[in-house]
Amino acid sequence: MKKLKAFVEELAATEVTPGVCNQYSYEHAANAIRRGNLYIYLQQMQEINPEIMLVGEAPGYRGCRLTGVPFTSEHLLMNNMKGLNLFGKQNGYRLAAEKEKLMKETTATIIWETLIQLDIMVLSWNAFPFHPHRQDNELSNRTPLRKELLIGQKSLLQILELFPISMVVAMGNKAAESLNRLGIQYEKVRHPAQGGRNGFIRGMAELKEKLKVRQIS
Repeated sequence: MKKLKAFVEELAATEVTPGVCNQYSYEHAANAIRRGNLYIYLQQMQEINPEIMLVGEAPGYRGCRLTGVPFTSEHLLMNNMKGLNLFGKQNGYRLAAEKEKLMKETTATIIWETLIQLDIMVLSWNAFPFHPHRQDNELSNRTPLRKELLIGQKSLLQILELFPISMVVAMGNKAAESLNRLGIQYEKVRHPAQGGRNGFIRGMAELKEKLKVRQIS
């Protein structure tokens, strides 16, 4: 537990470049809730002990930027999905800001619908764990720069030390780029955004079968 807390605290203390929001920093009081959400999630992952780590690109402004948990939205964090018991108030998750209409995030929805359908649990993380946005518009997303991906390498290595992962999966090119640079062996699937939903589902199904073969052999 101490290692998980230290990991979250180090994220909070990370200095980011202009055009990036550190959603865990101590600069804003609401970030304490996001740090708490991430800590709860990491504790759950230690108990579940998933074999797969799914690495995305970076948090989006409708998703992890608000919740603190990779591949989630406010709606998912508070309501779960049918067949998923991971999130929800009953597990201690909280909203950083109370509101009537909770944000949904398309990529997060596709990812969890697929994982539920295939009966797979993954540890979710991003190659760059902070939210990159366009200049003067925090309600936007952009691709992380190379120097930002380099900042994210440390947390990628740390999280792999914290969890005994059997298979690392890059979701998209930026995740693959970071894993390549670190010399980490990985599989790759299509990112579900921009028409990639079917490719992502197909790729995850193939990886499930590949993991079964590994386990048998």
